[in-house]
Amino acid sequence: MDARQFSPSTARNRDAILGVLQRVLPPAARVLEIASGTGEHAVYFARAMPELTWQPSDPDADARASIAAWIETEGVRNVLAPLAIDAGKDAWGVGAIDAIVAINVIHISPWEATLGLMAGAGRLLPAGGVLVTYGAYKRGGRHSAPSNESFDAWLKQRDSRYGVRDLEAVEAAAEAQGLRLREIIEMPANNLSLVFER
Repeated sequence: MDARQFSPSTARNRDAILGVLQRVLPPAARVLEIASGTGEHAVYFARAMPELTWQPSDPDADARASIAAWIETEGVRNVLAPLAIDAGKDAWGVGAIDAIVAINVIHISPWEATLGLMAGAGRLLPAGGVLVTYGAYKRGGRHSAPSNESFDAWLKQRDSRYGVRDLEAVEAAAEAQGLRLREIIEMPANNLSLVFER
């Protein structure tokens, strides 16, 4: 039985995200991906950047099964077996890493997960290490587009703890853990990539 899951948004955003990662990730980096979901991004990025070691993770067992199935199907050798990491917990059970990637995590999780993500990045990244996040954000308390406002309402209907976050609140949570917002990158479909540096 094929355990692979498919996300329609992956094909739409993966090349734009890849362009950011190719520019900002350290050479030959050990990259931890938080909440890898289906695993499609992991294998796509790892194939495009064979010099990297990609460590996927997800708290959901079905997602981890999908990630493992994608790794096996695609035959990528620089992707490790997925870990069961809950960003909101203190112990992640990972070794040395150089970078963390979190795609579509901050808005589709409770705020505690964002705080945990920043704490984990502050705890695990070396000096100069980067955390790259991708998704929809508000700026100055305002949505960047009507589509993001509708998306925010949909998220909150799905789970009241979810929602499009204020970029300034995310930046403050990062700064509290010794991370500096190095770059804000405009992405397609009214999304942003944020690059934090330890």
